[in-house]
Amino acid sequence: MAGSPLDQPYRGGFVGPEHRFALTVYFEDTDTAGVVYYANYLKFMERARSDMLRAAGIDQRAAIDDGTGVYAVAEANIRYLRPARLGDDLRIVSTLAQVRAASVHIHQTVMRGPETLAHARITAAFLTPDGRPTRQPREWVERFNAINAQGN
Repeated sequence: MAGSPLDQPYRGGFVGPEHRFALTVYFEDTDTAGVVYYANYLKFMERARSDMLRAAGIDQRAAIDDGTGVYAVAEANIRYLRPARLGDDLRIVSTLAQVRAASVHIHQTVMRGPETLAHARITAAFLTPDGRPTRQPREWVERFNAINAQGN
């Protein structure tokens, strides 16, 4: 039936300054032993970051289409602590560690229930359409700062 909540993609959201995004580990995410392939944690975190921007009211597609710019990962530091496995329900918790003029530092934690499976520090640079660093839109910085203020 069209219009059913089941026809809508899952959306995460903010709980105070934390963005939470849940997902299930599918067969395609794992190796033959049913353990999540290490690079897929980065994909899980990317989905969570994209959803975090959406939840913050930032329309990445419109920014690309109108030539404003786009975020690109400039640095990723990830630490793996425990393996996720086929069928696990995971939660990616993302927080804005630092908002700068042309970049955002995001801390992300992959959790299975109360267990931390991996955590990462990501630097996302804001780039012009031709790939040069530039200041991110002021209203985006203001939104990020308002989200961070919820934790104080």
